[in-house]
Amino acid sequence: MIPHRYTQSAQNAAPTGLEPQSARQPQDEPAGRTTGCGHLTKRSNLATSRARQELPSEVLIIDDRAVDAERLTATLHVLFGYQVPIRWACSLADALDNLCQKMPALAFLGDMRNPPAEALLTIPKLRHAGFDGSIIVVSGTVTPAHRTRLIAAGASDVIHKDEVDSVRVAEALDRARVANRAKRES
Repeated sequence: MIPHRYTQSAQNAAPTGLEPQSARQPQDEPAGRTTGCGHLTKRSNLATSRARQELPSEVLIIDDRAVDAERLTATLHVLFGYQVPIRWACSLADALDNLCQKMPALAFLGDMRNPPAEALLTIPKLRHAGFDGSIIVVSGTVTPAHRTRLIAAGASDVIHKDEVDSVRVAEALDRARVANRAKRES
């Protein structure tokens, strides 16, 4: 049996970080901050999502900024591997030429020079050119009203360009898949 004085001092000792999670006192964390466990859960969900989705035949990224296009390309390689061809168009004219060569299954439309208005004008032109795949807009100016206008114009989903990572893009792809399925059924 452990003497009472040892159990008393052990109970009053400063936490070492080795105690079970339930024994630790919660520390003040910034609002919205996730723990490592939350990140691992999202990565696991990403792997599950990746396993159940079929790979697109081809992806077209429409963005006039090479840095943003390269970042999105790297993210798509994490999601799809290197089996999916990814093309990049730096303007609407270049995108329309790409559509004439081979129709991709998926398009990402990034901010052009005038972010709010350009995507609203570009989506109908892509649809008029015969593109009926998912269009995911990657914008630096995502507000609820702007998102609603983009989806009404024909976008499948909208994500903020600062949130381009494998988890957010996988979530956007899932939302786009659900939206396209609902559109086909109606």
